[in-house]
Amino acid sequence: MFSNRYVRTIIFSRVLLQLGIWIRNYAVLLFITELTNNDPISISLISVAEFSPIFLFAIIGGTFADRWRPKQTMVWSDLLSALSVVAVMLAIMNGGWIALLIGSFVSASLSQFSQPSAMKLYKRHVPGEQLPSVMALSQTIIAVFTVLGPVIGTFIFIQFGIEVPLILTAVLFLGSSLVLSTLPRDEEEPKSSNASSFLHEMKAGLGYIKNNQSLRTLSVTFAAVGLAAGLTQPLHIFIAMENLGQDKQFLQWLVMTNGAAMLIGGIAIMGIAKKVKPQLLLMIGLSINSVCTVGIGVSTSIWVTIVFLVISGLFYPCIQGGIQTLIVRNTEGPFIGRVSGTITPVFMGMMVIGMFLSGYLKDAFSLMTVFIVSGGLTVVGAALLTPIIAQKSTTAQKRSAS
Repeated sequence: MFSNRYVRTIIFSRVLLQLGIWIRNYAVLLFITELTNNDPISISLISVAEFSPIFLFAIIGGTFADRWRPKQTMVWSDLLSALSVVAVMLAIMNGGWIALLIGSFVSASLSQFSQPSAMKLYKRHVPGEQLPSVMALSQTIIAVFTVLGPVIGTFIFIQFGIEVPLILTAVLFLGSSLVLSTLPRDEEEPKSSNASSFLHEMKAGLGYIKNNQSLRTLSVTFAAVGLAAGLTQPLHIFIAMENLGQDKQFLQWLVMTNGAAMLIGGIAIMGIAKKVKPQLLLMIGLSINSVCTVGIGVSTSIWVTIVFLVISGLFYPCIQGGIQTLIVRNTEGPFIGRVSGTITPVFMGMMVIGMFLSGYLKDAFSLMTVFIVSGGLTVVGAALLTPIIAQKSTTAQKRSAS
């Protein structure tokens, strides 16, 4: 797997991006939390700014990824992200924290062009039997920086304020762009630059999903799971402060615990991904995650919360690895960008809705109630996968009989 130049280069690029994203996100979170005196609605707006572009631009980015050269798209996306961080830093120096939200929004928007392009390169240059391991490796990288990112981001913010984290983020994004520029020259893409062709290609991608039962089922599952994830995403800082009676900096240790477990789980999934069906991995991950979500919301004990975070982290790679493998395996190469750019917004769109509602629901009901509802929605998402599992089992039986 590591002998593949595309895998090595893209993974190294993702390492730089993940570190930059975590440093920026934690600095923004702590900065705005201080300015607004822990206002839950303002904190939830941070997550909306970071995730709403996935809903708004993923289908557009995915369509362009299918018609643009993938290497070139990724290089320019990361370069423009770096420039956007510089612009935000200059705005912050002149006062006003709204620029942080705008910068996060712009950077996340550019990622919607880069991510489908990476999937396209994997589809072209990674053998099918290696795909599950590559996807698990990608999730392991995310887990590593889920551990390192909060610690580094919190430390740098406490020591230097908001400007230094933003400078480092810009440098890391620029580094990612330079790393990707070392990939071989892209293959020529079919010429189709007019607007009517673009709309036709977008509709063709939607039609492709509509006619594919596995992709349709994944879309519905993602809607339920995305809403569940969005409800709790902005509220973890209140788990630390309200349920556990700690200050907001304690959140980094909870995130580190979860991230360390994700790292171990990701390594384990890399070893078993070839032996276990991705749809089964996804269902197991969702089922266990639902129990842990409820447990985290109910617990007022630090150690009980840590146990749930560890279990959740161990099985989280099952979710992401299963998702990415199912998308790639069930999608033809020419449609990979549009399928990724259509299904992802279903998940993230519902996630953004959940994030927007989370602060209001916490004020109207309670933190525990929001986490219980989130766990229930995750169970629904797992149950919706039943048709895919039944379909794959029937197909396997027919092959055995023949």
